[in-house]
Amino acid sequence: MLKRLVIGRAMRSEELSETLLPKRLALPIFASDPLSSVAYATQEILLVLTLGGLAYLHFTPWIGAAVVALMTVVVLSYRQVINAYPSGGGSYTVVSTNLGPSAGLVVGASLLVDYVMTVAVSVASGVDNIISALPSLADYRVLMALGFVALLTAMNLRGVRESGRLFASPTYLFIGGVLIMVGTGLLRYVLGDAPVAESARYGITPTPGDTDLAGLALVMLVLRAFSSGCTALTGVEAISNGVPAFRKPKPKNAASTLAAMGIIAVVMFVGVTALAIVAKVHITDDSCRLTGLADCGAYTQRTVIAQLAAAVFGGNNSFGFYYIQTATALILILAANTAFNGFPLLSSILAQHRYLPHQLHSRGDRLVFSNGILALAVVAGLLLYGFKANVTSLIHLYILGVFTSFTLSQTGMIRHWNRALRTETDPASRRRHQLARVINTTGAAVTGLVLVIVLATKFTQGAWLAVLAGVLLWLMMRGIRRQYDRTAAELAVTDPRQESTPPSRVLAIVLVSTLHKPTLRALAYARAFRPDSLEAVTVAVDQESLAALRKQWDDFDIQVPLKVLRSPYREITRPAVEYVRSIRRAGSHDVVAVFIPEYVVGYWWENFLHNQSALWLKSRLLFTPGVTVTSVPWQLSSAAHVKRPIARAPGSVRRGEPPNTIRHTTAHPPPAPPDAPGPH
Repeated sequence: MLKRLVIGRAMRSEELSETLLPKRLALPIFASDPLSSVAYATQEILLVLTLGGLAYLHFTPWIGAAVVALMTVVVLSYRQVINAYPSGGGSYTVVSTNLGPSAGLVVGASLLVDYVMTVAVSVASGVDNIISALPSLADYRVLMALGFVALLTAMNLRGVRESGRLFASPTYLFIGGVLIMVGTGLLRYVLGDAPVAESARYGITPTPGDTDLAGLALVMLVLRAFSSGCTALTGVEAISNGVPAFRKPKPKNAASTLAAMGIIAVVMFVGVTALAIVAKVHITDDSCRLTGLADCGAYTQRTVIAQLAAAVFGGNNSFGFYYIQTATALILILAANTAFNGFPLLSSILAQHRYLPHQLHSRGDRLVFSNGILALAVVAGLLLYGFKANVTSLIHLYILGVFTSFTLSQTGMIRHWNRALRTETDPASRRRHQLARVINTTGAAVTGLVLVIVLATKFTQGAWLAVLAGVLLWLMMRGIRRQYDRTAAELAVTDPRQESTPPSRVLAIVLVSTLHKPTLRALAYARAFRPDSLEAVTVAVDQESLAALRKQWDDFDIQVPLKVLRSPYREITRPAVEYVRSIRRAGSHDVVAVFIPEYVVGYWWENFLHNQSALWLKSRLLFTPGVTVTSVPWQLSSAAHVKRPIARAPGSVRRGEPPNTIRHTTAHPPPAPPDAPGPH
C-alpha cells in the first residue's frame, strides 16, 4: 500500500512508449543541471579571484567569456554525437566504439562519479540558497539535504514522465525569474540607476601569499577561477545519453533540446556575470576577510544570486527576492534530477555490457531503472552526510569526471569521422563530415586543455578523491566483467550429449530430528522422485531423544531405513555433511538428493524460534558437488491465518503477466530451513 502511494501503480511493458518525452518536458528533465549552474558558476569564479583581494576582479568578464566559448564548443560537439549515435549512451558509446572498451570504461566510471557529485553539489547549493533567505535553518543543513534527496528519489521512482511534469514548472519559473532579474538590473544600469549589492561596501583582505600576484602565480589564479567557472558545463552530456527517452524523431528532438539548453544557459550565465560586475558583488570564502564588518563571526554571506535579487528588487524582504530565492533553491535541488536520469541510464548500459550487476539493467514497476535510482540516492546521501552538505568542500570533487568524458568522446568522434570519410564519396556528405570533424577536433583540444587545468588546480584541494573514486570504480567494473565472463565460460555447453547424461544413481536422504507431520511429508515427497535408494538420517547427540525416535519409527512401521550418525561432541552440521560427502565420494557419478522439512511461519519473529540450526547445514550442503538440496515446506497455523495480498512476481510487469499470476505465501523472503536434524 505504501509503495503504491509513493510510486503509483505498476505499468505494463507495452506502456513504455507512453513515457517518452516531448521537448518541453525533456528540457527540465535533462537540462536542469547546466541551467541551474547559473546560480553558482559566477560565484565560484568570484570566490577564487577574491583570494587576491579586489584587485583581480577585472578578470571576471574575460573568464566568463572563456566559459561561454567552451560551452558553445561542447554543445556543438554533442550535437554531432547525437546525430552519429542516436541510440543513446552518449560519451560511453562513442568512446567504446571508437577508442576501445577500456577507454569507454574510463568514461563510464568518470560519468558515474560525476553524476553522484551532481546530486550532492546541486542539493547542497539549493540548501545554501534556502539558508540565505532563512538563516535560522542553518543548523538543519544536512537534514534538509538528505530529505531533498529522498524526495527526488521517490519522484523519480514514479517515472520519467511524471517527474518531468513536476520539475517543469520550477525550471521555467527559474529561467523566467533570472531573465527578468538580469533584464531589470541591466536596464537600471543603462538608465543610470545601477543596482548595488549589499556586499559592495566591504573590502576584501587577500589571503597570505596571494597579494601582488604576477607571472605564473597570476596565471594559476586565473586558470583556477576558470576551472571553477566550468561548473556551468556540468550535465551538458546528459541529453546525448538519454536520446531513447525522447519522442520520435528522437535524434532531431534531442539535438533541438540540446541547442535550446545551450542558448538559455549562455544567456543566463552572461547576464548574471555582467550583473554581478555592475552591482559590485564582493564574496569570499571566509567572511572574516571582509573589511568593515563589526562582527565577522556573526555575519552570514548571502549567495551571489541572492545579493543580486535583493539589489535589483529592493531589498531582502521584497517579493522579487523571495521569488528568486525560492526558484533558485528549487532548480538547484531539482538539478539533481539530471543525474537521476543520467546515472540509471548509463548504469543500465554498463550492466547490459556486464560491467555492473545485471540488476541495474532491470526496469521497475514504473518502467524506470529503479535499482540505479536507489544506488545513486544512497551514495549521494552518504556523500552529503560525510561532507556536512558543504558546497565549498564538495565543489572541488566536481567537474573532473565530466571533462574526462568530454575529451575522450570528442577524440572518439574524430576517429568516427575519419572512418566515415574513407568510404564516403558524395561531395556534400564529405563536406558535412569534414565540418563535423573540425568541430570535434576543436572540442577535443579545448576540453583536453580544460581537463589538465582542472586537474592541476583542483587536485590537492580534494579532486584527488574524485580521481581515486573513478579509478576504484574502473577496477571494480573490470573485475565484475571478468567474473561474468568466467561464469559464462564455465556454464557454456561444449558437448550436449556428455553434459546431459543422467546420473548413474539418485540417492535420496531425508534429514529428520523427530517423527512429526513435516517429516512424513518430506519422506513422501522423496519417494515421489523414485530414487534408487532412500534413507532417513538423524544425528544423535542425546540418547534419550534417539531412543524415543527409534520407538516412534518402529511403532508407525516407517518403511524407510533410519541411519543414525554419532556425534560425541554434540555437533549437528559436521557429522551430517561428512556423511553426505562420503556417499558422494563412493559414487562419483551418483547424485545425492537431500530433503529437508521447512517450516513456513506467518510472523517475522517466529523465525527466531524455528528454522535456525538447519540453515547452517543447508548452506554447507549447497557447496558440496553432486548434492542437491530440496526444502519441503510445511505451513504452520500462523502462516495459514495471516492474509497475504495477491502481488506481482518480481519482473512480472516487464514480462506482461497479469497481477494474479503469483500469490505470495509469506510477507517475508523465503524462510530459512527448519531445525536441523537431531534433538533440539
